Amino acid sequence: MILELLRQRSSLRRFQDRPVPPEVLQDILEAGRLSPSGGNEQAWTFGVISDPQLISEIAEIAHRQDWIARAPLLIVLCTLPVEDERGGRDIQIQRYPALAERIRALEPGLYWALNQEEHQTKIAGTHMALAALEHGVGSCWVSRFDVAALARRLHLPPGILPAEMLAFGYPAGPQQAAPKKSLEELVFYNLYQP
Repeated sequence: MILELLRQRSSLRRFQDRPVPPEVLQDILEAGRLSPSGGNEQAWTFGVISDPQLISEIAEIAHRQDWIARAPLLIVLCTLPVEDERGGRDIQIQRYPALAERIRALEPGLYWALNQEEHQTKIAGTHMALAALEHGVGSCWVSRFDVAALARRLHLPPGILPAEMLAFGYPAGPQQAAPKKSLEELVFYNLYQP
């Protein structure tokens, strides 16, 4: 069940030299496609990277995280910012009414870079990671990379930003999930009390 998969999940950085089969990749992508998004915008596109040379170049763009170069598969989760004419900033203005004027004043490129709708790509990425794990394929999130350099390298058009990446592959050795905080440490009911 899903809780068992979540208990097994760990950040995989050591991969077997074995490709992810096309049918497993299809399940991973389908899990991302079926993910929820605000207003059902589905404001994303997924870049599937399996070329070893390109993966090595992306590892460099990701501030020389060499372990990425050994992954047989990367999925770049790209966001398509919702235009202001379609209410792109409205959610943030409603969430932070005291900052409404400052949010409106941000130049579109800066606003997109800061907001990225990335919370929505993270939902799709989480679904992908779980679908992969169901097939014995591990994954690791990559958030530290030069967004503009990666966009250029992947030939992304203006208005599409790489928000996150996931490296996928079969584990090259036993994996152990990191310890997690207890529910008592994480949850409050009704009103927060320290």
